[in-house]
Parts: sequence; C-alpha cells; structure tokens
Amino acid sequence: MVRSEARGRLPGVSPVSVIDIGSNSVRVVIYESLSRAPTILFNEKVLCGLGKGLGSSGRMDEEAVQRALAALKRFRALSTQARAGDVYVLATAAAREASNGSTFVQKAEEILGQRIQVLSGEDEARFSALGVISGFHEVDGIAGDLGGGSLELIDIKGKTFGRGITLPLGGLRLSESSGNSITKARTFARKQVNTARFLEKGEGRTFYAVGGTWRNIAKLHMEITQYQLHMMQGYEMPTADMQRFLEDVIAAKDSKDPAWQSVSKSRRALLPFGAIAMQEVLTAMKPAKVVFSAQGVREGYLYSLLPDDERDSDPLVVAADQLAILRARSPEHARELAEWTGRMVPFFGITETEEESRYRQAACLLADISWRAHPDYRGAQALNVIAHSSFVGITHPGRAYLALANYYRFEGLNDDGATGPLAAIATTRLLELAKLLGGLLRVVYLFSASMPGIVNHLTFRASSRPDLDLEFVVPHAYADFAGERLEGRLQQLAKLTGRKLAFVFE
Repeated sequence: MVRSEARGRLPGVSPVSVIDIGSNSVRVVIYESLSRAPTILFNEKVLCGLGKGLGSSGRMDEEAVQRALAALKRFRALSTQARAGDVYVLATAAAREASNGSTFVQKAEEILGQRIQVLSGEDEARFSALGVISGFHEVDGIAGDLGGGSLELIDIKGKTFGRGITLPLGGLRLSESSGNSITKARTFARKQVNTARFLEKGEGRTFYAVGGTWRNIAKLHMEITQYQLHMMQGYEMPTADMQRFLEDVIAAKDSKDPAWQSVSKSRRALLPFGAIAMQEVLTAMKPAKVVFSAQGVREGYLYSLLPDDERDSDPLVVAADQLAILRARSPEHARELAEWTGRMVPFFGITETEEESRYRQAACLLADISWRAHPDYRGAQALNVIAHSSFVGITHPGRAYLALANYYRFEGLNDDGATGPLAAIATTRLLELAKLLGGLLRVVYLFSASMPGIVNHLTFRASSRPDLDLEFVVPHAYADFAGERLEGRLQQLAKLTGRKLAFVFE
C-alpha cells in the first residue's frame, strides 16, 4: 500500500519500475501498478548509443558505457523516490552481443543492486509479442520490434504466437554496417529479411510496428498530414500508403518542412534506415495495413507477470473503469449505464458487433468523468480527456466514438467545431452509434442524478399504439421525475432516431 494524500491515484497499489537497457537508448518507465491497463507515472530515456560501433569493434563504446552507468544511477534513485515496490531490469542486443557486455552488466548490477535480465533475441521477440497482445484486441498479423541493434519478428494470432527470430537490422547497426549508404543498407536488409520465410504467411494481415525509430516515422507522418489525433497507439496506414511515405523518408523529401523538427535530431539520422528495414519487411510480407504499437518489450514483460484471469480481462474496459473510480461521482452508476444501454440499443434496430459493445461499455464508464468542470465545459473536457487518454485495446475511430458519445451527452446531438476533427476520424457507423448513445445518456441521466439505483428499473418497449413506435416505461415509484426537461430530452432522441417515443408511467 502506498500511503499518499493524493486521490488521483488508485488505492491499494504499489508502483513498479522497468529499466530497459537498449542498444540506442537506456530508459526507465515507472508504472502506477502491475495492471492489465498500466498507467505511466514517470518516463525518462537517455540516448546513450551502447550499440554504436558494435558491428565493427565487437565492443560497446566506452563513453556510451559511462553515460549508461550514470543514467542507471539516476534511474535507481528515481525508482526509489517513486516508491516502486518492484524494479525489473532488462537488457537487449548490445549487452547480449558485446565482448565487454558481461563487464558492463556486472557494473550495472552493482549500481542497481539487483540482477539484470539479459534477453536473448527470442526473448525479445516473445515479450514484444506479449506487448502487442496486451495493447490490441484480437491481434492477427506479424509484429516487428526495431531497436538500435536488432529487429525481432514474430507471428501472432489472438493470444498465441510463434517462435520469433532476431535479425541484425536495428537502425543504429544498419546505418553503421552500411557506412550510411542507403544502397548498401537496402541490399543488406533485403538479404536478412529474405531469411524470415514465415513473413509470407502475413499476406493480407496486419504488420504491428514496435520501436522508437518506427514510432518516430509515424509521428512524422502525423505532422506532415496534420492528423488530428496525435496518439501513437493504434495509428494505422494502408500498406501502399506506408510504402510511398517510406520512400519519402529514405529520400529525406521535404526534410526542410517544420514537421521534421517534431523528431529529435538524434532520432532523425536513423529514420531512413528504419524506413529501409520496414520497407523490406512489408515487401516480403505484403500485409493489408501497418499499425503502430506504443507497447513493446517492457509492457509485454509486465503482462507476462499477470495472473491468467487478469491477462484475459479487457484492457480498455479496465482502464475506463479505473478512470471512473478516480473521477466519476459514482462508478457503480457508470457500470449500471454500461449494462442498461446494452439492453436498450436493440430497440433502435442496432445489433452491435463485439467491438462496438466494448466501446459502448467503455464510453458509459467514462460518461461522468468531467463532472467537476464548469457546466459549460463538461463536454469539451470529456472530449479532450477521453480522446487523449492512454487507452489501449482500441482503434483511433473507436477512440473518437468514446469521446464524441460523451460530448453529445453533455452538449446535445448536433455536430459543431469541436466535433469536426474527431468526426473525421470516426466511421459513419461509429458516429451514428455515438449519437445514439449520447441521446440515451441525455435521457437517463435526468432520472439518476448520477447516482445508482434507478436506471435498471427503466426500459423501452415496443408500443401497441398506432401513433407510437417505442414507449419508455417508468415505474410509478419514479413518477415525480416527470417534467418538461425530461420530455425534451426524449424528443431529441426521437428526432435523432426517426422513431416516435413517449413516456409511460405504470
């Protein structure tokens, strides 16, 4: 138990820290707890370049080693200060392959006061696969995790995955081994990728891109195209579009564009080589689309520590429920709404897919998180918080649905300047569902005063009257809730759905 006066943290949990010693960067990520939906408390990296020159010398650069050891000293202090109950330290290609790797690991363990897990290439691929599984709903494709020293590839279907492979195609290694020659880098990358025969099984599926260099390529694409939702997790592109953009990155086309400044100078130099590695994988695999994952080895490792029942839980619903606990007037009422709306939407001719059902439940759990804002800004705050929260297990159109449904719930069922950017991301179907959910919530909240106990006693039913389509049935015990405002909200819903609706108190 972490004792704190703060109420912005979940009660009864202890932070966990993961220190990741990579070939390009050394990073500490401190999470609120070991959870199906881990939230980051603190995140810092140092671009040490441990893998710099490794291909030619076989050793980690001494200056890089000293920078890394200094960073680890700070990361240990930060983990202690954050009250991390557990600290896990993972090391990858550079520490694994360098002739002075074991000496470095020994010194690092002395600084950190605990054992470092030096991951094999197969370990990296496995934890990367688990990271993708933990971050997406129903995974089907091949994941590629590009680090500074290596590229791990692994086939994933649902929660199962094959045996991963590792290739010497990390951005730092590829740039150095080719002497910064694009032509040589492409030749070498193609030769290596062609050894991964299982890529052929990925045709028409999804390529999940993991790793800092690839995320920065996605970030650059967002900036250039002025994409409205700067959220890396779940950002996707059709393969043909991705291939064309990768050519622009390799050629450094429009590199004077201010959008390129969104990528740090140290990362910018590696973008063409990361682009070459991805291009060769996509050419061999022929996936339908590329989806970027912010979750990788660190999150996969934590996911592996969870009990089976927690692994099987839905990370989107878990995260939404946690936010309700932290910010809603009544989490119990939010859960009532998730159940009640599931029973009501079929009355309006809607048959939800599993994905749509998940999104609706999450949207209901989030429906009251902005109640502390000024009434004129509750919709805007809900839109902003939900659209930009660190949810996983959701697509970008799904994220837009969650945010818009709650904006409509506060602001009414018409679009305005605030909804435009997210409406452009959502599908036509999800926009329809968001407005329906918003309309249902606008009605039922006037019965509940945001407190539990009433919602499940209310229901729609088909009407036998020729002038009505649906009746909203209210028990006589709740007749005092009747009023002009309630009637007005029901008629807004009637106009939206094209159905004739009326209250029936019985």
